[in-house]
This record gives sequence, structure tokens and C-alpha cells, in this order.
Amino acid sequence: METIIRKIDTTNYEEVIKEAAKIIKKSGLLIFPTETVYGIGANAMKSQAAEKIYLAKGRPSDNPLIVHVCDMDMVDMVAKDFSEQAKKIAEHFWPGPITIITNKKNSVPMTTTGGLETVAIRMPSNKIADDIIKKSGVPIAAPSANISGKPSITSENFLVEEFMGKVDMIVLGGEANIGIESTVVDTTGDKVTILRPGYITKKDLQEVLDEDVLLDTNLSDTNAAPKSPGMKYKHYSPNCEIYIVTGKELEKIAKIQAKLAEDQKNGIKSVALGRSFMGCFLTEFIGLGDSYEEIAKNIYTALRTLDKKGYEKAYITAFEPIGIGFSIMDRLNKAAGHKTI
Repeated sequence: METIIRKIDTTNYEEVIKEAAKIIKKSGLLIFPTETVYGIGANAMKSQAAEKIYLAKGRPSDNPLIVHVCDMDMVDMVAKDFSEQAKKIAEHFWPGPITIITNKKNSVPMTTTGGLETVAIRMPSNKIADDIIKKSGVPIAAPSANISGKPSITSENFLVEEFMGKVDMIVLGGEANIGIESTVVDTTGDKVTILRPGYITKKDLQEVLDEDVLLDTNLSDTNAAPKSPGMKYKHYSPNCEIYIVTGKELEKIAKIQAKLAEDQKNGIKSVALGRSFMGCFLTEFIGLGDSYEEIAKNIYTALRTLDKKGYEKAYITAFEPIGIGFSIMDRLNKAAGHKTI
């Protein structure tokens, strides 16, 4: 397959949007930026188009795809019902980094929903994504643009080498503002339940809904049966072996120093990752930033850099699982296979 690569800017904006929308209309595969991570998209209403996404990513076919829309009229194309809770969430957070699960209409192929009778819907705030959806005139099914199980992609780097020859077009649109995938909430039950934590937190949702929001048992109990098939697969993992380092700050630094020294003695190339200030204490280090917002934005590029630089082991300091920190730790624990030191 020949892959068209277009770097979008003010001089070619309308032309690239039109070209991208044409590919979606023809049931082709398109990589495009969103405010969270880059997505790999196709016409959500065509089963054969959705199948191409699974093939390009190497994604299990029971792992539901998120359907991206541009307005509430498009929501009506895919949602069988939209509860009052769902409406409140949409009114407050859309366009933005939250995905709402509701019952689907029969017109939405089972291929798109991973065999489920529910559909996951998101309205992105990224202008490029929004304009492509509007111009194509159809909802776009789009999981993160990465080979299944590998770290997501938040910048223009890595896209071409990972998907050249596998998609019809790659739209390069700069760096994602947020850096971790959307929060996913299930609104089909009596209580809104977070299936995947993201930039929008449990506290944010509870303030809007004025009621308790649940966390899916899979988020705290790795042995629990997943509510959605897509939650049971390993994610965000580079080839490099990842370990989460726990304890107080000085304790974490001491643990990492010992591990780096041991690895060096054994001829193992290893590195530490953590808040930027830790760099002065460690011989081999990748800084993630200091605020949770910076860490969320940088984490996937850092994970991909590990393989790029040939590291065999990486020690990442644990972060306080509060607010966005909870979402960051969800990604890191999955990347490490829950290995802790």
C-alpha cells in the first residue's frame, strides 16, 4: 500500500482536510492528530473499514474502537439512547478528552464495537480532527495510532516508521496537547463507571454529575474479570523491561541508584525515569517533567525513546495516584506488567 504523508499547515490546510476526508469516505485508513494521542481512523459505519484498523494495528478483534463525532447530530447516528448522565457529561466536557459508552444503534457494525451492543463515543477538541470528521460527514472509528500493545504516539515522531505502507494517509499535525488517551466512562448502568482513567478525573465527573462515580473493578484488581474485552490486553509497553519503583522520594532514588550500578556491573544498559529534578542524583536518566500535566504529555515519547536508544531495563518512579496521577500510574503499571521494586 502506498502511504501519502502530509504535514498540515496554514498554506495547505483546506487541501489536506479535503484529501483526508476523501480517504475516510472511500473506507480507507487515515492517521490524524487529536488532543490526546494520534489516532488511526476509518469510517465507523462500514464494517470492512473498521476491519482494516484491526489489521493495521495487529489489534484483537474483540477490542472495541472509539467512534469520533463532530456534533450531537452525529451522536444520534450511532447512539440508541443517551441517558441524562451522558448528556450532562457531554454538555460539560465535549469537545474534549472523554469517551462516553452508551447503547448502540443497529446501524453501527459489530466490527466497530468489538462484538458489543454498546458504542464508545468521543468528540475531539483538536481542530484538525474535528474538521476531518465534519468534511467526511461520517463518524470515524479511531483507536490510538500504534501497533497494538506498544506505547501510543503523541508527536509526529514514530508515525512514519510504524505505519508506512499500512495506511492510506498520515496527517502530521504537531504534538498532542494532553498526551494520554481519553477517560472512558460507561453510562449504561445506574451509576457512571470509569473504565479507563484519563485527563478528566473521577473528581471532575462527580462535581458535574453531583453524584458518586464508580471505578471499574479491573482498575484496582488485576485479577478481576474485565467489563469490556478491550481492557484485558497488555498496553503501552516498549520492548525494554519496565519496573515501577515505589517508596518515599529518597528511598526511590536509592533503589534506582543500586539497580543502575548493578546493571552496569552486569553489562545491562539501563536508565531511570522520573520527575526532572531527580536527574542530578542519577547517572542515566530521562526527565518526564515536574507537573502531572507535563508527565502525561511526555510519558509515551519517553517510553518509545527507551527502545530507540537500546535500553534493556528502565526504572520509573511511582507517582501519587491522585487526579491525573492515577491515570498516569494506570498506563505505567500496564507498561511494566505491574512489576514493582
